Amino acid sequence: MTGIKITFNDDGIMNVPDFPVIPFIEGDGTGPDIWKASRLVMDGAIARAYKGNKGIKWLEVLAGEKAFKKTGKWLPAETLKSIREHVVAIKGPMTTPVGKGIRSVNVALRQKLDLYSCIRPVKYIDPVPSPMKYPEKVDMVIFRENTEDVYAGIEWEAGSDEVMKIRSFLEKNMGVNLPEDAGIGIKSISEKNSKRLVASAIRHALETGRSSVTLMHKGNIMKFTEGAFSKWGYEVAREQFGDKTITEQELYDKYNGDKPEGKVVIKDRIADMLFQQVLLRPEEFDVIATPNLNGDYLSDALAAQVGGLGMAPGANIGDHCAVFEATHGTAPKYAGKDMVNPGSLLLSGAMMFDFIGWKKAAELVRAGFQSAIKDGIVTYDLARQIKGAKEVKCSEFAMAIVEKIGEL
Repeated sequence: MTGIKITFNDDGIMNVPDFPVIPFIEGDGTGPDIWKASRLVMDGAIARAYKGNKGIKWLEVLAGEKAFKKTGKWLPAETLKSIREHVVAIKGPMTTPVGKGIRSVNVALRQKLDLYSCIRPVKYIDPVPSPMKYPEKVDMVIFRENTEDVYAGIEWEAGSDEVMKIRSFLEKNMGVNLPEDAGIGIKSISEKNSKRLVASAIRHALETGRSSVTLMHKGNIMKFTEGAFSKWGYEVAREQFGDKTITEQELYDKYNGDKPEGKVVIKDRIADMLFQQVLLRPEEFDVIATPNLNGDYLSDALAAQVGGLGMAPGANIGDHCAVFEATHGTAPKYAGKDMVNPGSLLLSGAMMFDFIGWKKAAELVRAGFQSAIKDGIVTYDLARQIKGAKEVKCSEFAMAIVEKIGEL
C-alpha cells in the first residue's frame, strides 16, 4: 500500500485520499502498549468498513523519551515538520516532569503547531461504572484554549534574578507588593486567541446540532483575563454568528425560555459554579468553551463522571493541522505490562476518523468498544468495578473489540 499525504485545496477544504499517510507518536510509559492495541482496532474498523478500498499508511515520528534517547531532543524539528506536512497525526501519552526538567512536550506541540482548540468530548458509555446517579445525562464537548493562559510558561523561580527584577518593577511602578520568597508567573489571555477558540466551539455546536455554548470563566475575580474571555466570547458570537445565536438572557426575555429552531444559546458560568452544575444538572450543558487552565481541570473532572480518563478522547486542532491524543498520563509503573485500558487513545482514533470524514470506521470503533465492555471483557481498571467481568490484557481487549467489530 502506497500512502498519499492529506492536503488542503485553495478554499481550505481538506483532501483525504483513500490511503493517507498519518504520522503517529506511540508515547511514553504505557504508550507503546495502548498504541499497539489501538492501531489493531483502528485497522480492523477500516477493513470492516471499507473492505480494502481505504487504509492508513502509518508513519512513526518521534517525541518524548524515545526521541530524546535517539536524537537528544524531546521534540525534534523533523517531527513538527512531518505533522505539518501530513496535516493529521495521533499520539500516545507523553512524560512531563513536575517542578523540574523539560517543559511539557504536549504543550510544546500545541503551541508550535498553533493547535489552539483542545477538544474533549465526554459521553457516557453503558455500562461503565460511574460515581454519578444518572451518568447517561453526561454528553458534553469541551473546547479548551490551547496556546496561552498560565500554560504559556511565562514564569520565574523564587529567589532568581528575574523574579527580583519583576518584584522591583511591580513595587516601584504598579504599587504591587509580593512576598520576597514568591515565584512569579504571568497569565495572558488575548482577544484574538479567545475569539478564535469560541468561534470554533460555536461552529461545532451548529454543525452537530448542539443547543448551547457555555463560556466558563473566573471573571468575577480575574476581570481583565478570564472576564475578558467571556466578553470576547459574546462579541464573536454576535460578530460571526449573529443570525444563528442568541444569549441566555434573550432566550428568556424574547422567547420565554423556548429556544428557536436552528439557534445556539450562548451563556456563561463562573468556573466554580460550573463544576457544581455539571454534576447536578449535566443535561443543561452541551458545548463548553474555556481558557486553558479551566479546560484542563473541567475535562478531567467530567471524564471522572463517565468512568475516568481511560474513557476520554481528545484532539488538538488548528487551522492547518490536527493531533489526536490520549488524554491521560504515561502510568510508568504499568509500562510494558500489557495491562492498561487503551480506550482514551482508541476513542481519539475514532475522533480522527470523524475529522477526515471516515464516519463509518468511527462508528465501528465506538460500537465495538461498547460491545466488548457490555460483554464484560475489559482491562483491569474496569474489571475491578464491573461485577462478573472478565479481566483481560490490553492486547486481548483490542482483539475482543476487533472480533465485535467483525460481528457488526
